[in-house]
Amino acid sequence: MAKIIRKTKETDITLELNIRGSGAYEINTGIGFFDHMLSQIAVHANVDLNVKCVGDLYVDSHHTIEDVGIALGLAIKESLKDVKEINRYGKAIIPMDESLILCAIDVCNRPYCEVDDAFTVNKIGEFDTEMVSEFFKAVSYNSGLNIHIMKLRGINNHHICEGMFKAFARAFLDAITFSDVFKGETSSKGVL
Repeated sequence: MAKIIRKTKETDITLELNIRGSGAYEINTGIGFFDHMLSQIAVHANVDLNVKCVGDLYVDSHHTIEDVGIALGLAIKESLKDVKEINRYGKAIIPMDESLILCAIDVCNRPYCEVDDAFTVNKIGEFDTEMVSEFFKAVSYNSGLNIHIMKLRGINNHHICEGMFKAFARAFLDAITFSDVFKGETSSKGVL
């Protein structure tokens, strides 16, 4: 279980992550839709995730969402530091009603993030849609994951966004699953 406590002038976060969990979660960020998206990560990656964040929501949602992404990325990095014999690469194509989302992940300790976040509304509830890419960038840069998320199709912004979080979760689960094929580091260099 990785536990990250991160306090700044903008946010106060306690985040616990068990990557070999059961999909249990307890999440309170003050942003209902964001809580809903984080619960998708827990359920669909089959990880246990507890998040408590008090942020400066009187400003906007930016600091809360980005800083939770930083904390989640740090928890992922901590959880994977001694893990070997995993698939390393993970992928998922997730339908969510009319939307279809692709996510590919490389657990490589070389952060990179591309998110196709062409939303047609600025907010879903109190969640700023421009924060989708900022959240996943924060996760990527602090975990060392290479993350690509693409909208293959979709009209409804709620469905698109939820599909992105579910696709990330399933691709992450695929990447961190222990492999029957690969022994040791999954790299020709011998180290990730």
